[in-house]
Amino acid sequence: MYRLTNTIRDYAWGSAGAISGLLGTAPNGKPEAEMWLGAHPVEPSIASVGEDGGQVGLDELIAADPGSLLGSAVAAQYSGLPFLMKVLAAGKPLSIQVHPSAEQAATGFRRENAAGLAPDAPTRNYRDESHKPEMIYALSDFVALSGFRAPARAAASFNALGAALRAPDAATCAHIASLLAAPDEAEALRSTFEYLLGGSHEVGHLQPAALEAIGRNPDLAADPALAELPRIDEHHPGDAGVLLSLLLNLVVLSPGQVIYLGSGIVHAYLRGIGIEVMANSDNVLRGGLTPKHIDVPELMAITRFEAHGVPELRATETMYGQQIFTPPYAEFQLQHIDLGSDEDSAGMGGGDVPVAANGPVIVLCVEGRMLIDTPRGNELLHRGDSVFIPANEAPAMARRSANATGRAFAVTPQPVL
Repeated sequence: MYRLTNTIRDYAWGSAGAISGLLGTAPNGKPEAEMWLGAHPVEPSIASVGEDGGQVGLDELIAADPGSLLGSAVAAQYSGLPFLMKVLAAGKPLSIQVHPSAEQAATGFRRENAAGLAPDAPTRNYRDESHKPEMIYALSDFVALSGFRAPARAAASFNALGAALRAPDAATCAHIASLLAAPDEAEALRSTFEYLLGGSHEVGHLQPAALEAIGRNPDLAADPALAELPRIDEHHPGDAGVLLSLLLNLVVLSPGQVIYLGSGIVHAYLRGIGIEVMANSDNVLRGGLTPKHIDVPELMAITRFEAHGVPELRATETMYGQQIFTPPYAEFQLQHIDLGSDEDSAGMGGGDVPVAANGPVIVLCVEGRMLIDTPRGNELLHRGDSVFIPANEAPAMARRSANATGRAFAVTPQPVL
């Protein structure tokens, strides 16, 4: 078992002090956007090795002995640790984005390599060959945009806006509603998405007029989708993504709720803090709410133009007191470990909980403390501590320490079939 040191990335959209406040560490004064726990080469966790306190990147540690640390089945299926765990804190809206499928990622990565694009080129779309399905567990109230709404619902929002506006803005709303009224759902969403991204004078003129109308009209402000527009525009004034957000489902999660996102699904996280888990990839195609590169043709090529409901994921409760979230992606599953007081415990071992492991595991303690116990030793985790448990050290048990309560999250691959 290896203790980990993890880096907090200071993207501009981060929430100052949110991650350090959760983990009980000292804030650095910069925006705290994401803390990465894993073996991604861009920002690998640092593992403590040996009694002398030596340190090595988790990616290097695993590469030196993948059969033992990942387990033979995981090592045979994946080129390294297949998942990446993050603590994510959005103080401002993240970019509207889409992730490619595995086939799209591999093809795009090879194409950009052949074109001579540097790995860190700002115009690069594909930074690796992997898809990037993901899930997020809300630790606070968490607001996101996820997947296309039914075209008729989006059209209703634009029609409501149009009724409160003068020409020519009312005519622009009517045009958008007419695009959404196309009999083929995919074409309705595709044409409207492309029109709003196109940067036309009409759309550029509509946006400030729409925001002004929402500010003075209580009926418009009562629509949650419309009410969100001024909040988004506050951080991304004039961005095409502001109006584009009306095509997407507005999702409000309470703490403990989870959603998952597959390839081709347009989404954006707007505000809140959560535990995010994904395949070990950094492939993102952006469509708005960002100053970064937007490749509209490639974005259009990988986006799935179909309406989706909110993809909520519920936990499976096992007889051993495990609470496990299993999305439809083989690379990862998430376990929520809550060691309550003795009086609240009805599970195995007086409240001790087995750590689900299908090969390697990363555990992060976010409240209190707990003992992670394996046949080879144990580690006492306090709030903010994390460990990597290799496959050859299973089974692991999360145990209460001196009757203290504790809460943690553990990520492992799903069983290899």
